[in-house]
Amino acid sequence: MSESAATPDRPQPMADAGHNSQDLFSKFDPLIKQRKDLLDSGLEDPFGLVMERVLSPVTAVCNGRETILLGTYNYMGMTFDPEVIEAGKNALDDFGSGTTGSRVLNGTYVGHKEVEKALCEFYAMDHAMVFSTGYQANLGIISTIAGKGDYIVLDIDSHASIWDGCALGNAEVVPFKHNDLDAMEKRLRRIPEGAGKLVVLEGVYSMLGDIAPLKEMIAVAKKYDAMVLVDEAHSMGFIGPNGRGVAEEQGVLDDVDFVIGTFSKSVGTVGGFCVSNHPKFEIMRLVCRPYVFTASLPPSVVATAATSIRKLMDAGDKRTHLWENSKRLHAGLKGLGFQLGTDEPQSAIIAVIMPDLERGAAMWEALLKEGLYVNLARPPATPANMTLLRCSLCAEHSEEQVGQILTMFEAAGKAVEII
Repeated sequence: MSESAATPDRPQPMADAGHNSQDLFSKFDPLIKQRKDLLDSGLEDPFGLVMERVLSPVTAVCNGRETILLGTYNYMGMTFDPEVIEAGKNALDDFGSGTTGSRVLNGTYVGHKEVEKALCEFYAMDHAMVFSTGYQANLGIISTIAGKGDYIVLDIDSHASIWDGCALGNAEVVPFKHNDLDAMEKRLRRIPEGAGKLVVLEGVYSMLGDIAPLKEMIAVAKKYDAMVLVDEAHSMGFIGPNGRGVAEEQGVLDDVDFVIGTFSKSVGTVGGFCVSNHPKFEIMRLVCRPYVFTASLPPSVVATAATSIRKLMDAGDKRTHLWENSKRLHAGLKGLGFQLGTDEPQSAIIAVIMPDLERGAAMWEALLKEGLYVNLARPPATPANMTLLRCSLCAEHSEEQVGQILTMFEAAGKAVEII
């Protein structure tokens, strides 16, 4: 505790001679300084934006100005769908605001069973289990099925929730270079024969928007008798003939043991899930700690999720339009001279690589002043210490709006001398 934090009724303790007392926040000092330097330069806080009013899935009022949203994961634009909103309102009237209990106690309402049924139908799988967030879905499933003495082989660019699920379960964690099939096989080959093995992959990686070669990777995993978990958070609803994700698109969904997803992207609300065909999967409801010891989702949330998921089953036109938006934005930004995260558009995420954090923050602010909101992503969340402006397209962006976005990028890029 610093001297200024001491109070008369709680005096500062004296440190033992020879004991070096340290503020537990000291480890964050470099980040605190970095943030202070950015703000002292006159830039707005890129991680503290407040939306004063949301007008649609793709527009909001920010700093008193109507702004195009290109930094949300609202891929299919379901947040303002009239049927989805009506379902939530009805559930609030019929069941109240919350469950005040976990799923294994009083927290299973008819809506929870309905959304799990909708997920089973959407994926054509036997089992579905809903969590309070997508983060908890990874945390719970990974830590429960892979424990001490087991091995988890995962892509080094995996999401934080995947890494934390590995840590919670005490399994041996064996990372491999991003999307490197040979490196993955080398790791699997070295695992002792007879050990439990789980390969964890993502359909779409959220920073660069690139996809995994799931077909080839799953074939290698099965060659070494490993179970496979695929996180389809950023592809569910959009990629694949039925919106089931990259595994469906590449024709290997039947070979995946566990699919993890979230309601906070294409579904348009909050929550996470796992679907599986494993015959013993239902025991997870009694042994998965982040499921057993967490209050269940509010009735209004599961009602909106179930309605949205059923509508996504018949959203082929939306998926087609979203692909058109992605291709147009990618080609336009590339034509303006921006460096992009992928040579071709692979998902609804287009990552624009910035020279450094300072110019990335300046570009972010310049775009906001133009009337465009994007995400500023920085290390350590990004691969290879890159600073990115991450653009997430929506099926509700019109062709005209994509044109406006390109005009805004051109003006901002010239203003901060990036192009």
